[in-house]
Amino acid sequence: MSLYKQDKRQVCESCFDYIFIEMVHYFNDIDNSTDKEKELKSSKLEQMGYLTGQSLAERLTGDRSRFTDNLDVIKFVCKDFWSTIFKKQVDNLKTNHKGTYVLTDNNFKWFSKMSSNSGQEDFKKEVLPYLSFPCGIIRGVLSNLGINCTVLADVNPPNQCIFQIKTVKS
Repeated sequence: MSLYKQDKRQVCESCFDYIFIEMVHYFNDIDNSTDKEKELKSSKLEQMGYLTGQSLAERLTGDRSRFTDNLDVIKFVCKDFWSTIFKKQVDNLKTNHKGTYVLTDNNFKWFSKMSSNSGQEDFKKEVLPYLSFPCGIIRGVLSNLGINCTVLADVNPPNQCIFQIKTVKS
């Protein structure tokens, strides 16, 4: 990769980091919101991620053959999709073979620039609003590829992020 392309990519990633942080701040004005408003704002952020995920899936799978089953789709998300978005594969994938998948990223890129002087529980509380968008992205990708699901996320300080995907029968 040429130096120019590398610099351009770093600028794009820096711009996204800033926009992502500002989106979360905009939708999570916690001091001035009731619990119902907080839930609605989180839902809007997740919906933005969902639409983003659907678009990305369209772009990344345009020239691929159809997937044969749900596990193939999940493996695509863990390898190809994750590599495109986060420049690495998911660190761990577990399944119960009954429609539940757990994806673990031990160094979630979008948390790498975050820090906290408070304890682990406070850090967890601070980063939870930042999980709505990536959960939406994952749900959007999977929806576009034919898997109806719910996606929940949890974080273990300092940067481990765990996404739990539960498929829903149509």
